[in-house]
Amino acid sequence: MSNSKTIVIAIDGGAAAGKSSTSRGLSERFNLMHVDTGSFYRAITLKLLQAKIPAVSDDALNAGLAQFELRTEITGQLAAISIDGWVPDASIRSEEVNNNVSHYAALPEVRAFLLDYQRKQTDVARDNQFNGLVIEGRDIGSVVFPDADLKLFMYADPEKRAARRAKEGIIDDLAKRDAIDSSRKAAPLSRPEGSVLVDSSDLTLEEVIEHVASLVSNLIKN
Repeated sequence: MSNSKTIVIAIDGGAAAGKSSTSRGLSERFNLMHVDTGSFYRAITLKLLQAKIPAVSDDALNAGLAQFELRTEITGQLAAISIDGWVPDASIRSEEVNNNVSHYAALPEVRAFLLDYQRKQTDVARDNQFNGLVIEGRDIGSVVFPDADLKLFMYADPEKRAARRAKEGIIDDLAKRDAIDSSRKAAPLSRPEGSVLVDSSDLTLEEVIEHVASLVSNLIKN
């Protein structure tokens, strides 16, 4: 693959639909930087909770966000957000964050705060000699990168998704989060126009990655 063009692969879908596992597989196979925007929102959520700033659009929220300095830390293929020098750890997967992240992520101020940072990850990928980036989330193909080279929408049966979360030992009300994410006014979760639907319900991870990798290979050839 040539580095002359920084390709962007956008992957959207609900929690436990297979976005992260698929993104990791693609990043390793095609030398792409993996950007998990869900971790960005989780990190911001944790920081705002620690500062005792509620999920309400007000001056306190704007003041809190304005104090955050965002950078990017690269570990292998993964691009992690750094907030005031703190790189997220397992604490962003806590039950408290799970229960609150969709509420903070629904706030227009929070989404606007992270939008430019997410788009600048193309520069980070280029500067670090990646061929491009595979970026996952809930509004990537619709808002963050509507002109992405390849847009995928991951889907899985709700029961299968719940079973995956339980296997990971994560307590997460997926139905509630989906409802909030899909109904919010700011960048709701929806299938982006022009995206390829990938149903991972009855496929193994290896089968999903092989299927999506074939799409990426075709993209590169063309």
